[in-house]
Parts: sequence; structure tokens; C-alpha cells
Amino acid sequence: MATFTFNMPDVGEGVAEAEIVEWQVKVGDTVSEDQHLVDVMTDKATIDIESPVDGVVKEVAGEVGDTIAVGAMLLVIEVEGEVSEEAAEEAAPELKAAPEPEPEVAPEPAPEPEPASEPEPEPAPQPTSVSSEPAAKVLATPAVRKRARDLGIDLAQVKPAEDGRVRHGDLDQFLSYNSAGGFSAAGRTREDEAIKVIGLRKRIAQNMSAAKRNIPHFTYVEECDVTELERMRAQLNSARGGADDSRPKLTMLPLLISAICKLIPDYPMINARYDDEANVVTRHGSVHLGMATQTGTGLMVPVIRDAQSRNLWQLAMEIGRLASAARDGSAKSEELSGSTLTVTSLGPLGGVATTPVINRPEVAIIGPNRIIERPMFVTGPDGQERIEKRKLMNISISCDHRVVDGYDAASFIQEIKKLIETPVLLLGD
Repeated sequence: MATFTFNMPDVGEGVAEAEIVEWQVKVGDTVSEDQHLVDVMTDKATIDIESPVDGVVKEVAGEVGDTIAVGAMLLVIEVEGEVSEEAAEEAAPELKAAPEPEPEVAPEPAPEPEPASEPEPEPAPQPTSVSSEPAAKVLATPAVRKRARDLGIDLAQVKPAEDGRVRHGDLDQFLSYNSAGGFSAAGRTREDEAIKVIGLRKRIAQNMSAAKRNIPHFTYVEECDVTELERMRAQLNSARGGADDSRPKLTMLPLLISAICKLIPDYPMINARYDDEANVVTRHGSVHLGMATQTGTGLMVPVIRDAQSRNLWQLAMEIGRLASAARDGSAKSEELSGSTLTVTSLGPLGGVATTPVINRPEVAIIGPNRIIERPMFVTGPDGQERIEKRKLMNISISCDHRVVDGYDAASFIQEIKKLIETPVLLLGD
């Protein structure tokens, strides 16, 4: 028998280390060649590491959440005969987006056992009401006493149904008749739960901390009347060719992205990345637009490549495809990196205004907010003002003040406002 040290393989893309997300084997397990050993994560992608040999696991490198450098020991496997070190290079890790985990359900606390014998009577807690009478002695199990204590109920006020002992059913009856007295529990009591921050959630924490620590943010918010834009969107959707038309239903997002791409040539400082170490700002000619997407494992940012070269329907199709891939874990590593500007939207949960955090090393992030209907003064064709019900939406932009001046950010959003309030300009050249 011999031992084979399987080192963390080089997965390319300049990756120097990876985080252990989940072990698929443990010490003592028998493994076969190409068997899934461990999931590791780097750059928002999960990598399946497979065994290059048959054998028995004798040692693993660390626990979930530990970071392993490329080339460092990952596992030690006991094998029969001699195995060359080149065998490790034959393992081909597969990159994929982090899959959505099954929801974890906290176990219910075990019920407190009823005592075998009747407990000694204990003095009841002092009643909340003022009384000159001495506190009554109440018979009850420890479980009933604890429940009454959690609910703030004086057991002396509870009338037992039989044999003088207060039971859970007596508490239920008391609650049903005294709910207006404040005895109903506001919520359930749960045990404290410590959750180790690993994988994508750890990456998000690191990225958000670095962004707020290194970037001097400022946020500008403007209100836009999207009544005409919403009318045009409805007309475009109704003009689709029925079941045979492959064009997806348009949402607000592709219209906003189209407006952004139309204006970027005049505001190149918005579509840029800042290299802190080299002190170099790169203004990009193409808009590789990041689309912040909520998944079961956390926030991911799939990228619409060359968004400026796509029409409304192409943007809508790519938005749907990338969002689905991010959520079901099929997004590729290259689809989750390389953005030059990001849009983040909470849809109907968008609120009145947001202050989004910049996706470093980008220098700006744009956040459309919820569309609401409100009465507004508008000027009619006759020049007279009147009140109409209009659809309004706020647009937020957060910028890196080292690169983008406040005037430039405000001017950029004002130009977007003009386009979406006069949507015919959006469809023109």
C-alpha cells in the first residue's frame, strides 16, 4: 500500500486559492476514480473536485470555510501500488454557479417529559395584579410552568379543569378567553443559532465590506414619470405575434438598460473600473452590464455582454436567461464576472429610494425603484394645468466620488429621465 497526496489543482483564471464549501467524503471512506470529493468556491463559482485515483481517504485538508492554496495538500488517499503525481493533473474540475441549497429547517425542541410522580407544590409567581390575598399554591408540571412563564401568565389565575392540576389545555382555555388582556404570545421562541459564514455568503460579505471600506460612495435620486413609457411597453407586448412569437414579454428593465446604453458614450466616466493599486481608471467602450440577481444562496451578478449592441427583445431574452441560470446554478464562471456597470432592482419591493453599494471595481451602480401611481399636475394641450393620475418611479445611482463628480452623475440621470419620459426618443437613432 502507498499514500497519494492530492493537491489542490490549478483551475485557471489566475485563481490562487479556493474555499472549502462542502466535503462529499470523510476520512475512512473508500473512493473511486472520478468520484466527487469536495466542492470549493472561488470568484463566485463552485468547483467540483473529483478523485484521480481509487483508494481510501486517510486525511483531509481542513473544515468547511477553510481556504486552501493552489498546490497545497487537499486530501491524502491510501492506494494500492504506486501512483504518479501526474495523476492529479488528470482531474478536470468542473466550474459551475453555486447551486441553490435545500432550505434548512430548525429542529423542534424535544418535549419536556412529564414527571413520573407528582411534584412537590411550588409557590406560584407573584400575580401581576395588586391583591391583598396571599399567593395561591398551584399544581403543574415543569413544562406547564415554563410555558406559563414564557407567556407571562400567573398560574394562580388559571382555573384547572380537573383534580386541581393546571395542564396545557387549561392554559389554552385561559388564552382563548383572555387574548384581549395581552396574554397571547407575539411570536414563537426559538433557540439561538450560530451559522458559519461560508461560500457565496462569505464572498458577498467580503466584497461588500471592501466596497464600503475603499469607495467613497454618494447617491443621487431622481423621480421620473414613466406613464408614457409604461403605455409604450404595453403596446409593444400586445404587438407580439402570439404563441409562435419567441420574443419574451418586456419588463421595465430592458427599457432602462437601453436608455443607459444610449447615453454611455456621452458619460464614459460612468462605465468604468478603478484599479486602486495601479491608480488607473479604465473607461470601457462596451457596456458589459451586471444584473444583480437574488438567488437562494445570496446575491449574484450575471453579466449581459455588449449590452449596447442588443435591441429591446434581445436584452429581455438575455435578462431572462441569465437570471434563470444564476438561480438554478447553471451559470458559467465567465457569465458571472467582467461587468463594467451594474443595475440592481428589487422589482415591486423596490421602495421609494435605495442607496445601492457599488460592485467593486466598478464606479457606479443604478437602481430603479418601485412604480407607484400618484396624482400630479400636468399641462394640457391648451396650456392649462390639470390633475392626472400618473405612474412615477425613482431612479437611484451610487457613484465612486474619486472618479465620478456629483454634477456628472446628476446630469446622467437627468438625461435618462428625458429618455424614459419621452419614450419615442428611446426608440430613435
